Amino acid sequence: MIGNLPFVVCMILVALGLWTLVAKRNLIKLVIGVGLIQNGVNLFLVALGYVRGGIPPIYTLAPAGAPMVLPTPQALTLTSIVIGVATTALMLAFAVVIYRHKGTLDARKVRELRG
Repeated sequence: MIGNLPFVVCMILVALGLWTLVAKRNLIKLVIGVGLIQNGVNLFLVALGYVRGGIPPIYTLAPAGAPMVLPTPQALTLTSIVIGVATTALMLAFAVVIYRHKGTLDARKVRELRG
C-alpha cells in the first residue's frame, strides 16, 4: 500500500533543499535548505530498512523465521539526526555572528572577508 511514496517524498525534500540552496540568499533560508536535505536523507535511510510485515528487532519473542526490520538504517538515522542538530545549531550560530558583525543576512553582501 505504501509503495514508492517514501522514496518520492525523499526526492521532493532533497530537491526542495537543493532549490533553496541555489535560489535563496538569506542565511536562515540556507540553513532551512540544508535541514530539508538532511531530513530527506534520514527518511531515505528509514525507508531502506522497511520490511513489509517486519517485526521490530528489539522484540525478542518473535516467531522463528519471521521477517525483521533492519536495525542498521535506524541506527544510522539516529546518528544522522544528532549530527544534523549539531550542524544546524552551528550554522545558526554563524548566522547570528554574521548578522551582528555585518548587519545583514544576505549571503551576497557578506562575501568580502577581512582578517
